[in-house]
Amino acid sequence: MTVPELSCGAGTFNRDCPRAQLWYKGSVLALRLALAVAVSIAVILTTPFIRDIRDWIRSAFPGQYGNVVTAIVALAIGSALVGALVKIRNRRLLRYAAIVAALTLGTAYALWNAQGIPEVDAVERVHFVEYGLITLLFYRVWRPGGDASMFVLPILAGIAVGTLEEWLQWIIPGRVGDMRDVFLNGAAIVCGLLFIVGVDPPDAGAFALRPGALRRIGVVAAVVTLLFASFVYSVHVGVETIDPDAGRFRSRYDAATLLNISQDRLALWKDHPPIERPHSRSREDQYMSEGLLHVQERNRRWDAGDMRAAWAENLILEKYFAPVLDTPSYISKTGHRWPAEQRAAAEQRGSASASAAGSYESRADVAEGRHFIRTWPPLVFWVIASVAVCGVLAVCLALDGRRERR
Repeated sequence: MTVPELSCGAGTFNRDCPRAQLWYKGSVLALRLALAVAVSIAVILTTPFIRDIRDWIRSAFPGQYGNVVTAIVALAIGSALVGALVKIRNRRLLRYAAIVAALTLGTAYALWNAQGIPEVDAVERVHFVEYGLITLLFYRVWRPGGDASMFVLPILAGIAVGTLEEWLQWIIPGRVGDMRDVFLNGAAIVCGLLFIVGVDPPDAGAFALRPGALRRIGVVAAVVTLLFASFVYSVHVGVETIDPDAGRFRSRYDAATLLNISQDRLALWKDHPPIERPHSRSREDQYMSEGLLHVQERNRRWDAGDMRAAWAENLILEKYFAPVLDTPSYISKTGHRWPAEQRAAAEQRGSASASAAGSYESRADVAEGRHFIRTWPPLVFWVIASVAVCGVLAVCLALDGRRERR
């Protein structure tokens, strides 16, 4: 058996030399990984600027925001399709089928997830372009591995990027971070993977797993699972306060913390009221945001004639969010406290219609039929998350070890 020469000779570069080939392939993969990571970081870090871009489009094209965004998405997808048609030269049926499946799945999910608000629906379709591109770039990183990890690892990388983006959106003003949007990104990632498989299909035998592949998948999956659990806990997990007069409401803070924050905001806003719209690169005041949600719910219930709910929401505001009621802000220059006559009318009609003092349950945090804040016990949450992380890692390591022994 002949052992290939690993030395290419001093001062020479021979592409046929094994060591030169390894160096070349490693350099290409490093560049591909760097590009995938750079684009992912760009998607995450441009999040604070999205509001500025949105405001610019609205001012430059009044009343056409949804149409402009839709046109940009259509142009991106159309360009990708043209590129695919140019590249596909063989195995046309299977490759076209993968691309059609990607388009069909993306369209079906977009229609199913549509909220009926053109601007919101148009923006959510941008995710299919962003995460389709991210998936393509990570697929090119792991495709030379030649096994099934080239399909799994890009999906996990895309989910990690989507989680970090949603986490940052939750922190900055004017954006909403939601675990449901991570699932939307997941649908975009799957569509992107189907599309790139159609454009650049794997070689024969790619659905097998090489030694070590399951270990890599297990480690990455465990890290992504822990990242997602941390995001959900930070953004969605809170507590339910039961007030004997106002009823029940959900918050990220317990009752004592809310009262302490109320005193802090009262002192802070006395000299520095939030009368200017928060900068898109600043941090959102979650206390104020929660208070404004209760203001909206109170006013909505009042307009609907539900005096009992309107009065209960007002009691929540007066006790736990008084600074939001009394301080001028960029939302209202006069605050949100009811005039004395309106408050007296609400108290009379709301108290008379209440069958039980504390039976009201606030829905101020409800969006699309679900409570945004979940009241999962922290200990139970982290036990389940830990079991999931350790379970994924243990199963993958065990299966990989068994394959190596065979």
